[in-house]
Amino acid sequence: MYGRRVGLSIRRHTHYKNKHSGKLISRIFVYSKEGLRTIDKRDHLTKNPRAETRTSCDAKIIIKLDKSSGRYRVVQFEETHNHDLAIQECAHMLPSQRNVTSSQEAEMELVQDSGIPLKLLFESIGREVGGREALGFTKQDHKNYLQSQRQNKLAYGEVGCLLKYFQNQALENPSFFYVVQLDSDEQITNIFWADARMILDYGLFGDVVSFDTTYRTNEANRPFGVVGFNHHHETVIFGAALMYDETSDSFAWLFETFLEAMSNKTPKSIFTDQDAVMAKACANVMPNTYHLLCTWHIMQNAIKKASSIFKGDDRVTTFLSKCMNNYEEEDEFLVVWEAMLTEYDAHDNPWLSSIF
Repeated sequence: MYGRRVGLSIRRHTHYKNKHSGKLISRIFVYSKEGLRTIDKRDHLTKNPRAETRTSCDAKIIIKLDKSSGRYRVVQFEETHNHDLAIQECAHMLPSQRNVTSSQEAEMELVQDSGIPLKLLFESIGREVGGREALGFTKQDHKNYLQSQRQNKLAYGEVGCLLKYFQNQALENPSFFYVVQLDSDEQITNIFWADARMILDYGLFGDVVSFDTTYRTNEANRPFGVVGFNHHHETVIFGAALMYDETSDSFAWLFETFLEAMSNKTPKSIFTDQDAVMAKACANVMPNTYHLLCTWHIMQNAIKKASSIFKGDDRVTTFLSKCMNNYEEEDEFLVVWEAMLTEYDAHDNPWLSSIF
């Protein structure tokens, strides 16, 4: 309440609990701009790093449990801060102030079940309260809530049926492989499985694989397929996963589990989309495997990221197709690419600069 009144975003800092009872003994609350972001050893791999948002602000409040009265008391309050405050009209959108009401939660779940896309659902809820700025939460908060609900639904409802199916498959064929990953709260986060046919196909045709995130067709919007091609140039599936936590650690777990299922045989080449998180995990788990980008994903991203520069979807896809299909020598390609950047004054476009 204090943070909202003065225009500050509050976050919890360190705390201490009684080792035997688990009761909270003390807690430090700080402003969101306290300290500085720790240095990530992988920062040199980040092409577009996030801006620094912390300012080493020393403002804080410390509470401690008074053993005699059993109440918490404020023992230190540092009010001085070194950054601008949010105006009252925007204070409700500070991270610590954003909140999804119970009525909004019910509406989200109801409309989500009807199959309406997230973007349209968010805009619809915003119109009901007079605009998105009056919602009190962001589109990412909306997405996070629906994802947590899907996790809970899977953990407490569907997981029993899913595990039963896996167990039956394993009884019918001992070669059936599946692994379920849990978080610290024993919640389902990620699932991977591969049947005997998938494992056999990978042994024969697994030199080149594609981790395809476009296999997203169910209500939870989370299928994830590992596919390749056989000797008839037909698509074959080497494995499948449900990714409910798409972080670098989760993708690393997926790649490690995939290799475990395939007797640690690594593919020679992997095709993925332009997901930086997946790329980091791939490099860490399979450093000797060539990592390539799927041309279909490049085209789709080009339409989204560069159509305004080329003034039309057809022109950007035509040019990229020409670059990828008509020039085999690197020097020849680079000359054409540089000429394009100069012609359309696109040297400063971050997406075009990140492709090659």
